[in-house]
Amino acid sequence: MNSTPACQMCHIGRDSGHARWSRKIPPALVISSGEVVTFDTIDSSNGRIERTSDASAISSLDMDAANPVFGPVYIQNAQPGDTLKVEVIALETADWGWTATIPGFGLLADDFPDPALHIWQINKEQGCILFKDNIRIPLRPFLGCIGLAPATDEDLSTVPPTNAGGNLDCRDLTVGSTLYLPVQTDGALFSCGDGHAAQGHGEVCGTAIETSIKATLRFELCKDMPWVTSPQYETSSSNLPTTRMPVSGRYATTGVGQTLHEASKTAVRNIIQWMVATKGLTHCEAYIIASVAGDLQIIEAVNMPNYVVAMTIPLGIFGSSQ
Repeated sequence: MNSTPACQMCHIGRDSGHARWSRKIPPALVISSGEVVTFDTIDSSNGRIERTSDASAISSLDMDAANPVFGPVYIQNAQPGDTLKVEVIALETADWGWTATIPGFGLLADDFPDPALHIWQINKEQGCILFKDNIRIPLRPFLGCIGLAPATDEDLSTVPPTNAGGNLDCRDLTVGSTLYLPVQTDGALFSCGDGHAAQGHGEVCGTAIETSIKATLRFELCKDMPWVTSPQYETSSSNLPTTRMPVSGRYATTGVGQTLHEASKTAVRNIIQWMVATKGLTHCEAYIIASVAGDLQIIEAVNMPNYVVAMTIPLGIFGSSQ
């Protein structure tokens, strides 16, 4: 590791992006436990979708280059069996983002075969993102991809998550949260990316409010946490979204099925129908809102042969005219 300089400015720029998880990628930075690193990331389209883009941009996406992560960061003395503690200190989004339905992608891919794209304007001062003037999504940024290089010599896509982290798409990993990742290879080789301005649990249409993010993270190497064999995380009461939006209840639909997948699909279809019927949205618009503000939750998974899954939407996102 002597050929790579130790952390000085402790910054990872956009020139350190890669679209695979691999322990063969040379580290862009070497740090010691306890150091803080800033990351300048680009959105999951790798810059292919712009503020002025329309749905035609979806067909030109290079999926091999999509979902880039930035790094890797080598943590000195990290070895397999250790745990890397990652504290999320700050997350700054761009002032715009996008959500798309991509053919063949998402929970209801068969229901939405055509590409669609929505460009959002992010109001960071008010802490919200507007949709059709009277629907406001709380600004709650997080990194969709955050993880370590795998133990295998095989290069892995950045799309599926693994026990080493990766594309977790966990909305709870916002500012104030702490993530614990099991080290798989020497140096841990941490990377992150896939910035999201907001997303509901489940990300049902396959995209959140995708945006570029500047992230500030603190790293600590832990030698005494053998129970961490897959990603674990801790949240605090201070990581609630900053917004002037009123606190309100939630509306939930359920799905019942013999697999969690089928029950989840039914629950999402039902919340779409509810928003179409009561909120004046198109099916595609409702699908997007479900992905960026709705939460999929397992309600019942023991009374075989059926599972029950709920899809909930916070009522506070809808304006008074709704």
